Amino acid sequence: MRKFLMYALFAVSGSVSAQQAADTVAPEAAGTGTFLSLSPEIDAALAAKAAGRPVEAQNWMVAAANPLAVQAGADVLAAGGTAADALVAVQVMLGLVEPQSSGLGGGAFLVWYDAVTGALTTIDGRETTPLAATPTLFQDADGEPLKFYDAVVGGRSVGTPGTPALLAEVHKRWGRADWADLLAPAIDLAQSGFAVSPRLAGLVSSDAERLARSQITADYFLPGGTPVRAGDTLVNRPYADTLKTLASDGVGAFYAGELAKTMVATVTGAKGNPGVLSEVDLAIYRVKERPVICVPYRAHDVCGMGPPSSGALAVGQILGMLEGYDLSAGPNDVDVRRLIGDASRLAFADRGLYVADTDYVPVPVAGMIDPAYLAERAKLLSGDDALPEVSAGTPAFDHALLWADGDAIEWPSTSHISIVDAAGNVASMTTTIENAFGSRLMVGGFMLNNQITDFSFRSHRDGVPITNRVEPGKRPRSSMSPTIVLKDGKPVLAVGSPGGSRIIGYTTQAIIAVLDWNMDVQQAAAVPHAVNRFGTYDLEKGTEAAALAEGLANIGFETDVRALTSGLHLIAIGDTLQGGADPRREGIALGE
Repeated sequence: MRKFLMYALFAVSGSVSAQQAADTVAPEAAGTGTFLSLSPEIDAALAAKAAGRPVEAQNWMVAAANPLAVQAGADVLAAGGTAADALVAVQVMLGLVEPQSSGLGGGAFLVWYDAVTGALTTIDGRETTPLAATPTLFQDADGEPLKFYDAVVGGRSVGTPGTPALLAEVHKRWGRADWADLLAPAIDLAQSGFAVSPRLAGLVSSDAERLARSQITADYFLPGGTPVRAGDTLVNRPYADTLKTLASDGVGAFYAGELAKTMVATVTGAKGNPGVLSEVDLAIYRVKERPVICVPYRAHDVCGMGPPSSGALAVGQILGMLEGYDLSAGPNDVDVRRLIGDASRLAFADRGLYVADTDYVPVPVAGMIDPAYLAERAKLLSGDDALPEVSAGTPAFDHALLWADGDAIEWPSTSHISIVDAAGNVASMTTTIENAFGSRLMVGGFMLNNQITDFSFRSHRDGVPITNRVEPGKRPRSSMSPTIVLKDGKPVLAVGSPGGSRIIGYTTQAIIAVLDWNMDVQQAAAVPHAVNRFGTYDLEKGTEAAALAEGLANIGFETDVRALTSGLHLIAIGDTLQGGADPRREGIALGE
């Protein structure tokens, strides 16, 4: 493996990786700046992103949210490792340098294409609810839902982490490199220190009050009571020690032993808001292989993760309803946006009523993506104005449809990784600790998730049970949408994004940008966002999308011009590989 290179990061006031994207950065990302490095590859990748060009390669490609993590994966691929090997190296590095978004204390969904067999596999590494949880976990003494951050900060929101088990499973199935070698770059950097990125510094500053509620977390992110700044060096020896333990003893050491005891003590002893995680919860955790969800669109198959993720179902429903409509007029056409927006609203109506963990709730998966059902739903899009209201449909279902809509909140954190190796294996993985910095509890140098706040805080509505309600051992519904698009059975695109429940819209738009608008992957990553989930059309501030507000209002939509900070990472697979990274964040694509 090539020697891992060290890079410095510096804030450049008023700029982001691509200057033209400066006005699209969300308030929580203020201060996002430029990576200045000694690496020609990093410099070239950043220059391509700033110029709106994809990175091109012949053999392999990796795209992720931080150059240090991308370099770790690139080193693995250059040394002959598989996409699975690179995925391990990228994720453990992200857990160090982008701790607000993902890490060992969280969960992930993976879509994998095997170049030898041609098979697609989806692996569920979602967190599980502690066995001691009750349906009223997120309710006050009067049975009313808690305020979001009252539930999040502390131990109450922590589910059993799944990411370490997923990484171990991926490596066992498809890895070739030595497990310990894959963790070594992150261990070295954790011990020697890394420069705080502008985005991390901005998020720490904006969340300082909540980070300060845990002493260990405060000591790391707020040394001496002052938030770390861009360019400051952070050393994380506890994270290095955790990775050393996993390197020598395997991932089993995460789910049992001293580290497990410490996680449980931290969660159950959280001041003011203790949780109910137990050593039993950790000991019994397992990842699950789930059925792949594929929907045809424009002579392609769009494939992704099924329940407990709503991602592939919602993306598939939107595209399935749009199949019969011409979207070629492009992203600045009001009628095109009407079609996409109302198709999304219809998909979200079904999602809210039907989708949850299939181990606990029967979900009409086949019925929801049945072409006949989607064609019937698509007829609702045939007018000229916005739909005045939408409701869930009645897909074919062999169980009673006695369910109620929930009220789960998904906040825009998370991270996405796309990788293609020299053998043609493809990995598309979305990974998260849910809210930025998760529960704000830190153990072993990593942040613990707040993932179980992705459940509805209510268990029933008007006496009818909610599908995505809290239940012991259950996995909360997600919008994460790691996707691989196939043509004639071969992968042509790997794509996904962070962004809470807007992930579905971001991912869908990127697919449409490539297949309908004939954009390359960097152009697709940079298209201004217009996202409609529940009726209001969110339009990306400072972009051409904002200019759609008047036209959309004229046909009946309420609009909200706001920052929409996706984190798309795409790889197009053809005669060459093309990588694209979202200009709204710090990520890059590297290839060879």
